[in-house]
Amino acid sequence: MPEATDIEEPGSGATAQRAGSAPCRIVVCRDCCCGSPKVTGVDHAEQTARLRAEAPVRVSDCLDVCDQANVIVVQPSSAGRAAGARPVWLGLVNDPAATQDIADWVRAGGPGVAPRPEILDLYAFTPQRRRGAL
Repeated sequence: MPEATDIEEPGSGATAQRAGSAPCRIVVCRDCCCGSPKVTGVDHAEQTARLRAEAPVRVSDCLDVCDQANVIVVQPSSAGRAAGARPVWLGLVNDPAATQDIADWVRAGGPGVAPRPEILDLYAFTPQRRRGAL
């Protein structure tokens, strides 16, 4: 994954942090397509702020899946990793309802801790370079 910047701690909603384990982390792609005017009708700053209220957010350069813009990757918490969870890639996250669904899932514990809401199955994808590894 390309180097990410803008690491921030979660807001008061970070359940995992209160429990003493490392919380989920979220990576948002913000480069050539994601987070740009090419994806119209999205308040990219609000999307990032909404996610940041639940977990640490890193803003990444291009994740090389531009056909899925806006891309958000939810990385499991330490508890989720212990349960065998892997990062979940979500694409075409271009409306506030989808962002809220992700925020709610992360607040509940995210990958490996809380079941992924069925609605997020519509956004989940495996990046091309990773399909052979799974």
